[in-house]
Amino acid sequence: MNKIIKNNRRKAGLIATTAGVLSLALTPAAKAQVSAADFQALQATVRELSDEVQSLKATNTVAEQMHMQDLQQLQQLQAQLAQTTRTAADAEQKSSAATQPLPRAPIDEATVNHNFMMLGDAEVQYAKPSGQNGSFYLADFAPIFIYRGGDNVLFEAGFDTSIGNNGPNTNNAGGYTTTFNLSFAQLDYVMSDYLTLCAGDMLLPLGTYAERGAGWLNKIPDDPLARDLLPSAGVGAQLRGAAPLGNAGKILNYSIYGVNGPGSIDGSGSASQLDLDGNVGPTNFHPDPAGGGRVGIFLPFKPKYDLELGLSGMVSEWDSAGTHLYTAGVFDAALHLGPNFEAKGEYIRTRYGSDDQGMVNQSGWWTQIGYKMAGLNLELPGINNLELIGRYDSFHDGQGISTQRSTVGYIYYITTAFLFEGDYEFLSSTDPTQVNQLIFQLSYGF
Repeated sequence: MNKIIKNNRRKAGLIATTAGVLSLALTPAAKAQVSAADFQALQATVRELSDEVQSLKATNTVAEQMHMQDLQQLQQLQAQLAQTTRTAADAEQKSSAATQPLPRAPIDEATVNHNFMMLGDAEVQYAKPSGQNGSFYLADFAPIFIYRGGDNVLFEAGFDTSIGNNGPNTNNAGGYTTTFNLSFAQLDYVMSDYLTLCAGDMLLPLGTYAERGAGWLNKIPDDPLARDLLPSAGVGAQLRGAAPLGNAGKILNYSIYGVNGPGSIDGSGSASQLDLDGNVGPTNFHPDPAGGGRVGIFLPFKPKYDLELGLSGMVSEWDSAGTHLYTAGVFDAALHLGPNFEAKGEYIRTRYGSDDQGMVNQSGWWTQIGYKMAGLNLELPGINNLELIGRYDSFHDGQGISTQRSTVGYIYYITTAFLFEGDYEFLSSTDPTQVNQLIFQLSYGF
């Protein structure tokens, strides 16, 4: 821009000098020596040079204005650069200050960092067995209390309070029965990011159903038949945790535990006296505790598409003399294909020795599929709140009872936590008390 201004100024000076020389040449003395035509031509040339001088002056003025604008923009950019530099310096200083360790005040574990929560579920069931009268026969309230004491300590306990109709086939006992049970109560200590110590009355990781599918989380009102072959809880201690496998979201989860294990109702080794959940003290207690664990792998394919596989087992004495063993093995699997499809199941085998029936071998399995109708993208009233459920389960108790059951049902999500469930169960069993039935359940999780 400065170069243009300088060139214009030089050109204007040259033209002005030329015009001056020509004016001097046009004095009265000189006029006598030129013709009128030459004089007119010379005047025209002077006028053209004068017009060009004026044009160059105007151009020079515009150029100077543009130059001043450039200077102003440059000054603004320099000011913005200075402000940006100050902002970056301030941010760096604040970041440096934030990363400095803050002085820690002494922590009183008895008074600070304590959090309390209550979770759980409540259900009301109506059932209509084939050939019998229907009734509201169960109301259940199962709160879970969680208490956090410090950064690494957690206590949790679950209770199950229910009222049920005694019915006509319970030794002619009329009325109803109210039960109050402690489902679990355990103390957890987080030892590291990958390991937690648990102690108390714990839900056992024999498969995943006891920890992840029971109660309100179960999409069918009753439990799979084969779960009756396993203890659901045990008193003892457990180490459990999970560790990532690479950076793709794969996780290895694991647990190992020692608990009292199953016991005997009367202390004998009679097959009918096996008690899977009642061994919590020295009465009828076998000499050695039970041991078991689970290992599983979680394999995500993409968001909401994943597969989990697990293998778990348990070995325990069960009679008071410690002469007979109870063993159990469970293979579990769960598959999610998007937000609307889920399939899961377990295969269970158990065996135990006895005084009167020798070795008793038991087995069972169940598989369950659910599909949320929202995946169909249908613009119909209520359809997006509906999930269809199907389950097949099988049970063999090793003592002559064999049952196969097919269940079809639905869940209507009034809200995400308030559910109206219904199903119909088709049974084929060597036990004459097992009949087809229709079940409705209203449940709420909190």
